[in-house]
Amino acid sequence: MALSVKQPDGERLKKAGRKATSPKPRPKDPVAALVEADQRIAVLTAELAAARTRIDALQASVHTDFLLGIANRRGFERELGRALAYIRRYKATGALIVLDVDRLKPINDRFGHAAGDMVLKAVAAVLTGQVRSSDVVGRLGGDEFGLLLWNLTEADARAKAAALEEAIDRLTFAFEGHGVAVGASAGVASLAGADDAAAVLESADRAMYARKAARRGLPLTAP
Repeated sequence: MALSVKQPDGERLKKAGRKATSPKPRPKDPVAALVEADQRIAVLTAELAAARTRIDALQASVHTDFLLGIANRRGFERELGRALAYIRRYKATGALIVLDVDRLKPINDRFGHAAGDMVLKAVAAVLTGQVRSSDVVGRLGGDEFGLLLWNLTEADARAKAAALEEAIDRLTFAFEGHGVAVGASAGVASLAGADDAAAVLESADRAMYARKAARRGLPLTAP
């Protein structure tokens, strides 16, 4: 049989007093709670902005050539597709120039790829320096570039292509004590009435190769 032990009255009173005097959680100050919430929102907003910046940078990198800082082939084809859609809808004009750097492979083979990269950067600087901000310059791959030119007829674009060839022909470099000249061959295609980006790129590419064949035999060493 369990025995119950009576506690002295004094002990019961002490326990009751401790229970009665134990602190209860005080309600949070509404103003402090609001300030804390605002601070938390500010932190989350800053984190979201930083995440969006990282996403934008990643998306941009997908369409950008890392060496030259211009559109890569994917980015250029995206802009070309948009331009064709706009031209078809609004009956606008535009032209595509495909430009290939002449004699880059001998420079790479003789002086190394760092020399070739220097040439590509100089060519990209010429191209971007001679077009409008609304135009698009891209590296299609290797030593081939594309230029999307708004509000130009095919004849105007041919004149621009000739001017670009001339500007690049004037570029000279010094590698290992040797003066080296480069050049460029450009082909033109009109965007008016073009079916799609692949078709107009192929048309300009054919024109570029015909031009390159006509320019063969230029010397590698600058005079």
